[in-house]
Amino acid sequence: MRPTMNDVARAAGVALKTVSRVVNGEPGVNESTAARVREAIQQLGYSRNEGARMLRRGRTATIGLVIEDVGDPFYAGLSRAVEESVIRQGYLLLTGSSGEDPGRERELVRAFCDRRVDGLIVIPAGNDHTYLRPELDAGTPAVFVDRPPGPGIDADTVVCDNAGGAALAVGHLLRHGHRRIAFLGDSPSIFTATERLRGYRETLGELYDERLVTMRPATLEGVRADLDRMFALDDPPTALFTGNGRFTMTALRALAGRWLPLVGFDDFELADLLSPGVTVVAQDPAGLGRVAAELLLRRIGGDDGPSEHLRLPVRLIVRGSVER
Repeated sequence: MRPTMNDVARAAGVALKTVSRVVNGEPGVNESTAARVREAIQQLGYSRNEGARMLRRGRTATIGLVIEDVGDPFYAGLSRAVEESVIRQGYLLLTGSSGEDPGRERELVRAFCDRRVDGLIVIPAGNDHTYLRPELDAGTPAVFVDRPPGPGIDADTVVCDNAGGAALAVGHLLRHGHRRIAFLGDSPSIFTATERLRGYRETLGELYDERLVTMRPATLEGVRADLDRMFALDDPPTALFTGNGRFTMTALRALAGRWLPLVGFDDFELADLLSPGVTVVAQDPAGLGRVAAELLLRRIGGDDGPSEHLRLPVRLIVRGSVER
C-alpha cells in the first residue's frame, strides 16, 4: 500500500495537521518538528496525492489534446510544445490521434471529458463540433488549432496564415518566370488545403488553370498519375507547388529523376540536405502548440473574455529547388 499522511504522522510522532503543514509548505511548524516529518517522509517514500488535491479544488490537473497523427513530424512538434507548456504549470497532458476521422475525434474528446479534463486542445478532423456544446456550456474551455471548429461553435482558434503562405510560394515561382504552376493539395474537406488553394488561385489570377490542380490524399500512385497527366498536356507545368510536407516528399519520389522546380508548404527533415535543397514555406508547429497552450491555460485560470482567433505568420525558406 502507498504510505499516507497518517503513516507519516505516526512515524514522526506528530499530528496529521502538522504533516499537512509541512507537505504544503505552510508556516506554524518549528524546524526540529518539520525535520522529523521530512525524515519520516523520506523513510516511508511518501508522495502527495496531486490528483486528490486538485479534485478538492474542482480540477484534475489534466488537459486533453486531440491531434491528427502522433507520428507526423508536424503534429509531433506541436504536441511537444503543448506538453512542455502545460507541464510547467503542473498539468498532465493526455494525447490521442484522430487519424483524420471525425468519429474518432468525437470518441477521444468524450473520453477526455469523461475523465474531467480541465481543458481541451483540438485539431479538428471534421466540420461538426456541436457535440462539444454541452461541455463548453458547462465551462470546459477548448482551443482549436491548425483548423477552426465547425459552424455554430465560437471558440478560441490558433491557425497559421495558410493563404498567405501559398501566396508566398506562388509569388516566388512567378518571380522566377514560371506561368504554368501545378498544385497538389489535400482533400478539399480540410480547411488548410482549401485555404492554400485559395492563396494559390488568387495569386495566379488569370493564369489559374484547373487542369493543373488536384485535391486528394497524398499517395504515390495518385501523385504519379496526376503528374503524368499534367506532363501530357500541350502546355505542361513548368513548376510545382505542393500543399504539405507529405505531398512534397511524395512528389519527389513520383518525379523519380525528372526535374521540376518546386516549392513545398511545410518544412521537413532533410529538406536542406537534398541536392538542390527544397524551397519551402515554413510554419511553426511549436509556436502553434505554445500559443494554444498559453491561451487554454489563461481560460482555465479564469479569463472569460471574447473568443480569440489568432493567425500566426509563415516564412519562405529559399534553398535552391526553384533557383537552380
